Amino acid sequence: MATARPATRPTIPTLTSSCRPTSSCATRAASRTDVLYNLVSIQEFLARHLGDREAIVWRDRVLTYADVARRSRRVGRALRRLGLGCRRERADLQPWESGQDHVAILAYNCPEWIELMYGAWKARAAFLNVNYRYKAEEMVHLLGTGEARAIVYHAAFAPLVAEVRRDLPLLRHLIQLPDDSGNALLPGAIDFEAWLAAESDEPLDLLYTPDDLYIIFTGGTTGMPKGVLWRHEDVYFNGLGGHIPGFERLDTEEKLLAHLSSGLGGRFLVAPPFMHGAGQWAAFNTFHRGGTVILPDETRRLDAHVLWRAVERHRVDQMTIVGDAFARPMLEALREGRYDVSSVRVIGSTAAVFSAGIKRELAALLPEGAMFIESVGATEAGLQAMSWDAAAGPGGQSAYQLRDNSVVLSDDSRRFLAPGTAEVGWLATKGHLPLGYLGDPERTRATFPVIDGVRYCLDGDRARFADDGRLVFLGRESMCINTGGEKVYAEEVERVVKSHPAVYDVLVVGTPSPRWGQQVTAVVSLRPGAALPTIADLRAHCAPHLADYKIPRAVLDAPEIVRSPSGKPDYAWAAEHARAFGGSHA
Repeated sequence: MATARPATRPTIPTLTSSCRPTSSCATRAASRTDVLYNLVSIQEFLARHLGDREAIVWRDRVLTYADVARRSRRVGRALRRLGLGCRRERADLQPWESGQDHVAILAYNCPEWIELMYGAWKARAAFLNVNYRYKAEEMVHLLGTGEARAIVYHAAFAPLVAEVRRDLPLLRHLIQLPDDSGNALLPGAIDFEAWLAAESDEPLDLLYTPDDLYIIFTGGTTGMPKGVLWRHEDVYFNGLGGHIPGFERLDTEEKLLAHLSSGLGGRFLVAPPFMHGAGQWAAFNTFHRGGTVILPDETRRLDAHVLWRAVERHRVDQMTIVGDAFARPMLEALREGRYDVSSVRVIGSTAAVFSAGIKRELAALLPEGAMFIESVGATEAGLQAMSWDAAAGPGGQSAYQLRDNSVVLSDDSRRFLAPGTAEVGWLATKGHLPLGYLGDPERTRATFPVIDGVRYCLDGDRARFADDGRLVFLGRESMCINTGGEKVYAEEVERVVKSHPAVYDVLVVGTPSPRWGQQVTAVVSLRPGAALPTIADLRAHCAPHLADYKIPRAVLDAPEIVRSPSGKPDYAWAAEHARAFGGSHA
């Protein structure tokens, strides 16, 4: 049962009919109309110049850039009619505060996701991404801390919404998206299409500012999800295509128009769910290059055959996935050899380990010259580093090129580490960064410190430099295992264990050890017909690539490694599984 929240309703500031910018950067943008610093302004610009070009393709539906603009305007007007929008401007707020109303989205991938994101911004509200795997208590926590005043949800989730709404006094508006679940409209809820049909698709008479918020909740890999507050200007230049490495900043209409003519947009298959950043950022980057977002027919679960059918049918040339969680089943499906993948030239991956061995096997089945691009980043840091390596040696790690906004700091955060040093440090990012975490001043101050007069994001990721000066990403400090006084990073070990021929997937955790304090434990799922590797076998496999103390001292199997729909690992599950079932030990 969801935990009840107080039934009192807070006083709501009056919604202004036209929220005028009051901060210095907002005033600057208002006086320079050639500068694109708001995602609404960019979308409307795209609609004017690429009106009839395909923006989104899903099943038998095709939406042009003009269609997306018109339908998202209807969403914006409908939200304004509900009294939702901007209540306080950025200049009157602390970094961890939001002055905009929040609209939650609880839905599988579909074109309406895009319409709702843009539509919320066009009302000068902000959307909240909601994990559709959450149970009632988790949902109450996210929607409560996120201060959601409205929720748009697929009918399949109507029973869950009905369960949690009584514990969320701020949640006043329910908008239901049709699907094939057969669930009836909840009492007091609004049908999405009827809601839109009542509104005009003319542009809203509002002034949008660089300070308008893009809010995205973290995946909650190591704890409860946190709402990250990005200004539009910052998220655009950091991770949504406003400043691509090797290209100039797209900060004027002229530059953006020239970029749209470059042909980089292509036909981009977005495989991860929009409820996480990987899917959202892939879509917006595609739009900002003038490309077409292709959604697979099946979006409620990962079906690798459906992905390859979409590639073949729509002549997809680029796609984004989330590491091995997507790549392994895609490799198995492609081995059957039934799909025409001759159009594929780029597969991008982010947010999870993408093993060198899987890249090599995929490369053998893709057109010659197809490229793998890996990116390192975080919800609260944005894009930090990239790799164009197709493969390394067996069990090898990808090495990344740092973006010019990122550095590696020493353990005490007092020194910048230089290429050529083997010291492990903190991956840090400066420049266009989020304001902070919604409602959490302490975590905001801790994650975004000012060092030598420069504001950085230290999200807890560890890294070191390789001999050639490139970055070796080690993973989150909170997932670090302390064994016998040595630090072991789970992702580093997982990359090597995954290359064992018997292993299909793996998570590495620390478990109690009377001798070592913690020992490195591998929870593995096996390939069909494979036997669980012995400790001796696993040690022999890992020894060429890992120091002795990093090699797992315990291994146990699981029918399946638990991950989120976006491929994020569930380390809490892995630790509990390891405690419950023990496993073979060294």
